[in-house]
Amino acid sequence: MAATDSKSQQDRDDGARSSAARIASHAREQIGALTAKSVEGVAAVEPVDNGWLVQVEVLEDQRIPSSSDMLALYEVEIDDDGDLLAYRRTKRYPRGRADLGTE
Repeated sequence: MAATDSKSQQDRDDGARSSAARIASHAREQIGALTAKSVEGVAAVEPVDNGWLVQVEVLEDQRIPSSSDMLALYEVEIDDDGDLLAYRRTKRYPRGRADLGTE
């Protein structure tokens, strides 16, 4: 019986990870399309009351050398079906300096 309980918990955990990955993918696609900018990656995914909150890092201004690129962090609200509810840019910073704190 304990093995069955453990397996059920693992199935639930795997389902949560799959959902988070699916939602992150939707957020990347939608922010890339809306901003017409290159998406660098996903910084965070967390469930909230009405869906998911995803932080997406975007290349805002490509420069030479690339160490002087300007990046931005967008906060994206996605519902459980993967549809965009809202988005906003929360931070803009030079590459390599993401952890500057809140402004």
